[in-house]
Amino acid sequence: MNLRQLAASLAALSMSCPGAGAIDLPLPRIGPAPEFALTAQDGRAVSLADLRGKVVVVDFIFTSCGDDCPVQTEKLASIQSRLGADFASRVFFVSISVDPQHDTPKALSDYASRHRARLDGWAFLTGRPDEVRRVARRYGVVGLRADDGAVTHNALTSVIDGSGTLRVQYLGTRYEPREMLTDIRSLLRERGVR
Repeated sequence: MNLRQLAASLAALSMSCPGAGAIDLPLPRIGPAPEFALTAQDGRAVSLADLRGKVVVVDFIFTSCGDDCPVQTEKLASIQSRLGADFASRVFFVSISVDPQHDTPKALSDYASRHRARLDGWAFLTGRPDEVRRVARRYGVVGLRADDGAVTHNALTSVIDGSGTLRVQYLGTRYEPREMLTDIRSLLRERGVR
């Protein structure tokens, strides 16, 4: 049971107990989010420091993936539309390619277009292979290239608050978008996010 599930269970329990108050636990603070400075789909440099003050969602994908990456990107696209005016102004998505040898800015731009990503609030990043590998590992993601050229990686999505603190990570793609949306909105309600 994770912290959010525990909070939901306690909230349900408090509703059945007369006189008990509502429980709204903040997300835990895991630690400082790893910095990055990579190249976006339009060729501009994007760093985590550039996004300070916004809730930032960071995931790792590659454009030729036929498995989890398109599922993850579609989930983020659905969250993007549900955030309304908060998207881009207060919330920013970053998708970092684990296949920088093939995912040029043009390839990332095409991928973003196929998935209806709003590029005013979503950057698709690439860089030198050693830079990307270092950033991915610092976030807990390992990408591997097999002898036949196939790329695999573990799916891990991180949510960072406006002060640059890592607050929650989702392993895999089995989470519900509404769960991440709830976590993002929780961070938006905290005093430090404007």
